[in-house]
Amino acid sequence: MRSTRPDHGAKMSKIEHPLTLPATGTKDSFVVRGVRILDEGPLVDLHVEEGRIGQIMPGTATPDAMLVALPGFVDLHTHLREPGAENAETVATGTRAAAAGGYTDVFPMANTQPVTDSVLRVEQLRARSRGADSRVHPIAAATYGLAGKALVDVVSLRNAGVTVFSDDGHCLSSDGLVYDLLSLLAEHGGVFAQHAQSASIVRDGVINAEVARDAGCQGWPGVGEEAIVARDIAIARATGGRLHVCHVSTRRTVELIRWAKSVGAPVTAEVTPHHLLLSDRDAVRRGTALKVNPPLRSREDIVALRSALLDGTIDLVATDHAPHPAEKKSLPWAAAAFGMTSIETALPIVADVFTVDGRVDWHGVARVMSSEPARVGGIADVQQACLAVGSSATFSVVQAGTPWVVQPSALFSKSDNTPFGGYEFRNRVVLTVLEGKVTHSHKVWDAGLG
Repeated sequence: MRSTRPDHGAKMSKIEHPLTLPATGTKDSFVVRGVRILDEGPLVDLHVEEGRIGQIMPGTATPDAMLVALPGFVDLHTHLREPGAENAETVATGTRAAAAGGYTDVFPMANTQPVTDSVLRVEQLRARSRGADSRVHPIAAATYGLAGKALVDVVSLRNAGVTVFSDDGHCLSSDGLVYDLLSLLAEHGGVFAQHAQSASIVRDGVINAEVARDAGCQGWPGVGEEAIVARDIAIARATGGRLHVCHVSTRRTVELIRWAKSVGAPVTAEVTPHHLLLSDRDAVRRGTALKVNPPLRSREDIVALRSALLDGTIDLVATDHAPHPAEKKSLPWAAAAFGMTSIETALPIVADVFTVDGRVDWHGVARVMSSEPARVGGIADVQQACLAVGSSATFSVVQAGTPWVVQPSALFSKSDNTPFGGYEFRNRVVLTVLEGKVTHSHKVWDAGLG
């Protein structure tokens, strides 16, 4: 993987790659030809029939590029912005973007307007999501209004099917509330996803403290994350409630999580694609387009994060897809919005992490993008990660090893604050199927899916 110098003012033309059309039939019943399931064994044809994989037969086509079938991806941390910020994203546009990234299931965070902090608002979001291009599993706020003052009605929300609670964008700072929440979750199930940010340490920080002077703005030191993670691990051990650490960004946080797992604490963790690739020096060079919370860290931190993802210390990749209109990102460091879009470009970054000696470990990719987020999010029974006869036809197909360049104008998110415009990647999702419905098809497939 390498990057070219992006021209953010230009519209880049679409790059085509030759690919034998491998799918035939109708959108209700069709055949995906010439794929390898998790890049194992011979080429096969996947026969999709009435929402399920009806047959897996010997391949009858030899594509021009390697095609790998994977279980549908699950994003445990995304932002759909609806209701309240539809100028940035909607359920329709966000799930369309998710499908383009190979995602069949997404967990939207609760920081909408109004906040998703009651059974009624969960049900309203589910209603908005009917017929969407990805299944939507609402995350409920941990506290009413994300205010950090009073816990939501955890029991009622659990009875309504909510599996994840988070005040993401706001750290739940109160020791007592974290203790009470994890105690409730220990009894009733579910997981608390913490945005670890000590307000008294981070203050007005907006970039990694190590490069703050070069950027001319306030620093966000890594200990502001690590202090909260250490406290929350202690409370999770004491209560037995499940803690999930959002968007891990430092090597010392990795060390804390590794220790927590070694002593059997009920702790899981995620890392974002951008923290696996971009550094604080990139942020200094490119400005507020790369302003994100927590901030991008050093190259040493990136190495530690990638290693922790490979060895399972970090359980999964979550995108923290955070769309914003251009006017909110083009402000000075102190005022610009935190966040970037990443759901359509996660796969090639993760595949690069799992590339050893020129070969991608697709089982590892499926683990951190599908089975582990489904397990942590409590939807393993819904997601059905296997690709076998009789299973739900819920999968993605990746065109592997063929270079392509990210063109912001060709992405599906309503916002174009991608940090990867002009980057050249080597793996690309070209087909996504959800319960037998084609939710994304790169144009080279379209004629074969008619």
